[in-house]
Amino acid sequence: MRVALVDYDSGNLHSAEKALALAGREAGAEVQVTSDPETVLRADRIVLPGDGAFPACRAALDAVPGMVEALREAVLTRARPFMGICVGMQMLADTGFEYRETPGLGWIPGQIRAIDAPGLKVPHMGWNDLHIHQPHPVLDGIATGDHAYFVHGWRFVTADPAHLIASADYGGPAAAIVGRDNILGTQFHPEKSQAMGLRLIANFLRWRP
Repeated sequence: MRVALVDYDSGNLHSAEKALALAGREAGAEVQVTSDPETVLRADRIVLPGDGAFPACRAALDAVPGMVEALREAVLTRARPFMGICVGMQMLADTGFEYRETPGLGWIPGQIRAIDAPGLKVPHMGWNDLHIHQPHPVLDGIATGDHAYFVHGWRFVTADPAHLIASADYGGPAAAIVGRDNILGTQFHPEKSQAMGLRLIANFLRWRP
């Protein structure tokens, strides 16, 4: 199994690569950190990380020649299982409003809005409980109350409640996992979420949408 971890200078590649390789041992996963669109097209699984501000991440992704087109072909046309992490998840939305209005990939309808949590520190940084709204194969062995590690000041507001798989409470509900069809996004960092995160990654690598 070939797993493409997309390198566009906007993600925590070392931790993500290490977690994917560890979780993928039983599945025989070969993790490739790549900025090559052809490698993405050949991959069986695709992971898009993202750290920083939404506009900067979107600009960096657009700056890799042919990458957005390869992602669309692999994910939307060829239906390869896809996981976005943190801002990689946020870019699945239609629009982000961090600093300025910025178009997302538009794969899951919704918007990226600022966290409104009076009396709490923003960004939301640290461990928080997951609240699972609906079952999903990547949540096999994971339950409401399990902990995940978050670092974010903006949240995914889904247009369709059916696309909200799990949330966390931080001054109100904030999307923790969104998804549809072969597309999945986690606002938290599974590669930093210890046993639960490794379980989710392993489930993703076994997932057959």
